Amino acid sequence: MKNAVDTIAHAFETLDPKHIDTLEILYAPNARFKDPFNDVRGWPAIAAIFRHMDVSLVQPRFVIIERIVDGQQCFLTWEFHFAFKRFAPGQPQCILGGSHLVLDAVGRITLHRDYWDAAEELYEKLPLVGGLMRWLKRRANS
Repeated sequence: MKNAVDTIAHAFETLDPKHIDTLEILYAPNARFKDPFNDVRGWPAIAAIFRHMDVSLVQPRFVIIERIVDGQQCFLTWEFHFAFKRFAPGQPQCILGGSHLVLDAVGRITLHRDYWDAAEELYEKLPLVGGLMRWLKRRANS
């Protein structure tokens, strides 16, 4: 499975939003993808999430930091670098997160679950909403 994980990690690090369809071979036909905003099954729905990156973000790219492989599953920690097209255009952003991947017997992803803190990593960086989120965080911690 290490070879499959190496292939997957490389595909995400070299992801080109214009060539999303090349990722299809990495996913089993009824694969599930879940993150803080989505919970979908099947390649067409997963591809739509990746295509949305090209619509809303400038130069999205993943940097894989660590890989933990155990049998037919792995956990990848990553940095996701991008800029918003609408909010603070051109200002570099970075989200820290991790992906739990479960692979089938031939190394295709059957479960792709992303873990990251949408409040800290995204909402706090947005104009208007960010100020409210930081205030709420301070209130919750006091």
